[in-house]
Amino acid sequence: MAKKALILAKNGKIEIRNKFGVTKDNLASIYTPGVAEVVKEIMKHPAKVYDYTWKKRAVAIISDGSAILGLGNQGPEAALPVMEAKAVLFKELANIDAVPIVLRTQDPDEIVQIIKNISPTFGGINIEDIAAPSCFLIKEQLKKELDIPVFHDDQYGTAIVVLAGLINACKVVNKKLEKSKIIISGAGAAGIATAKMLHKYGCRNIILFDSLGPLYRGRSQQMNFAKMKIAQKTNPFKFNGSIQEALSGADIFIGLSRGGLLKTPDIEKMTPRSIVFALANPTPEIMPRDAQKAGAAIIATGRSDFSNQINNALVFPGIFKGALETNTVLITDDIKQKISLAIAGIIKRPNRSNIIPGVLNKKVVKTIVNVFKK
Repeated sequence: MAKKALILAKNGKIEIRNKFGVTKDNLASIYTPGVAEVVKEIMKHPAKVYDYTWKKRAVAIISDGSAILGLGNQGPEAALPVMEAKAVLFKELANIDAVPIVLRTQDPDEIVQIIKNISPTFGGINIEDIAAPSCFLIKEQLKKELDIPVFHDDQYGTAIVVLAGLINACKVVNKKLEKSKIIISGAGAAGIATAKMLHKYGCRNIILFDSLGPLYRGRSQQMNFAKMKIAQKTNPFKFNGSIQEALSGADIFIGLSRGGLLKTPDIEKMTPRSIVFALANPTPEIMPRDAQKAGAAIIATGRSDFSNQINNALVFPGIFKGALETNTVLITDDIKQKISLAIAGIIKRPNRSNIIPGVLNKKVVKTIVNVFKK
């Protein structure tokens, strides 16, 4: 797989192509003097930029390289292959032209200013691989200042797919999601957003772990504003032990942290018919075969080479297509939850190895767009 990945990435995975050929007959209409007529039309009616440029179908994918996959803060150059890969999926699944942009700054204020300055070119902004808590600050500031949709799919793309997968997984194992004991490893962007989504859905027994231990009301060490806020809604019994101890009697484990975190004895402590979403990329918190050996009934990873791929790639093309087609600027919590329910509904008869549609399933984008149109 490693060799093939390098071969496919040779000289990049994307390119720009014209919609039509350039000839002696149309050159004057495409460029000067004809392009001046397009300029004048937009001068008179600024909203027509959506009609006469690519803005209606163009998205910027922006990263500072501070949280690349599960590999950490590796800088802008290392982030670029991921941004290119996302651009491939935007085009393939939603016919959206996405432009990878990596920044040589990790200052939230600078990033906000850069995005504001380039925003006239694009119909939407996809923030990617920016570490918490900066990603929260950037997203909230841009939401206030831009008139185009801004979506950080490491946060809510992941959370939407996790909720969709859990809805179907709980059907298979005959458990009620809202009553389940849920352990989440990773209190970064994805972990916090997932906890928030599950809480909104009705789950209350959630314990969220960072590298120091569980979050709880009153914890003071290594807490930021986002952790403090989610700590008010989770860990109702103020559990303060290890993640291995927390897994005792747990129904669901969601890993959004680092590879190799858990061993089979850890999963064995969970309840019968347990659900394990080990989503760290590229290496899961526990490999599927080990989780299965430990008794997990349903196992999901973030990878496409195992069944049940829980990955934000499933939703970001459809979310932007839906937002752009309906002129939706604010992607609300209600929209996100409706998308989760709609995606779960694509799988009519979920089973242990089929709880979520595949990333390349053509029904997914249409289903998400329909959520925006309702």
